[in-house]
Amino acid sequence: MIIVNARFLTQRTTGIQRFATEITRELLELRDDLVLAVPRGPFDDAGLDRDRLLEVGRLRGHGWEQIDLPLFAARRRGLVLNLASTGPIRYRPQISTHHDITYVRHPESFGRRFRTVYALVVPRLIAQSSHLLTVSEFSRDEIADHFGVPRERFTVIPNGADDRFRPGPVDHDRPYLLAVSSPNAHKNFARMLSAFAIFSASHPDVELRVVGSQTNSFSRQRYDETSARVRFLGRVDDAELAALYRGALAFVFPSLYEGFGIPPLEAQQCGCPVIAARAASMPEVLGASALFVDPYDTDDLAAAMARLVDDAALRERLVAAGFDNAARFSWRRSAERVSQVIDEALAARCGE
Repeated sequence: MIIVNARFLTQRTTGIQRFATEITRELLELRDDLVLAVPRGPFDDAGLDRDRLLEVGRLRGHGWEQIDLPLFAARRRGLVLNLASTGPIRYRPQISTHHDITYVRHPESFGRRFRTVYALVVPRLIAQSSHLLTVSEFSRDEIADHFGVPRERFTVIPNGADDRFRPGPVDHDRPYLLAVSSPNAHKNFARMLSAFAIFSASHPDVELRVVGSQTNSFSRQRYDETSARVRFLGRVDDAELAALYRGALAFVFPSLYEGFGIPPLEAQQCGCPVIAARAASMPEVLGASALFVDPYDTDDLAAAMARLVDDAALRERLVAAGFDNAARFSWRRSAERVSQVIDEALAARCGE
């Protein structure tokens, strides 16, 4: 039996929870030997098959993951699959996913409790896991180097973008640039806002619309929201987000550190050209399909905003390149590779 650690269904959705949900959704179509273990109490089933969800144990949070989940798995003699970045540190066999080490490279973005828990859990989880998954070659190298783990223990499982993000009708009242992310320190929002202020001096008719909010894991950040041309929209549902992508002149993604970065793919699937930081995994994920900038240089970012707003031909080229790039990634193909890793782990277990 394969037991999916479905604690992610009790958490607010960020890129990690999106990965876990979509890979699980596809695995449920591919395999009939999966059961999803979730803590008792409120959770969002995310449209997953409730007949294959089991509420397990009495605890919540990390306590459930470290006590109730491994006890349940041991009784079922199951292989545990962790698709978020944590899991039981005293259980075998299990396959674990570690998305990135942002909390190491940019600790200022995270609360002390989060950093402490990850410092305790992650090294032990990596040591206990039969195999490891991550989302990019960049993340594989970062994690392997930091924890001293052989690279061959990792399989790269890229993210994808949901099919709901696709071209469609455009309905907006004025031109705007779009940014989508939690406004945490490593997301580089302060420099983006400074760059937009520079850009606005010559483009007073263009707004910046910002989608997203912070989770409790992150250190609180504060930004000046007084500009009439900067609109903080908070969290929106996927339908509204897709409409915002379609209507934007460009999508701005200035993050200093990403293990993968799903929002640029969503934008590209909707036909929105992308401005991205030349940093971390972004060159690997986006290739030649985006307009890259130095994320530490506000003048460079402001100039990129102006180039895309003023140059319709450049926007058209990046839209076409974006469609081609996004087509390289698929949740189904990624889940098929996870399924292969599961089969290899099961075969190795039988051979022991």
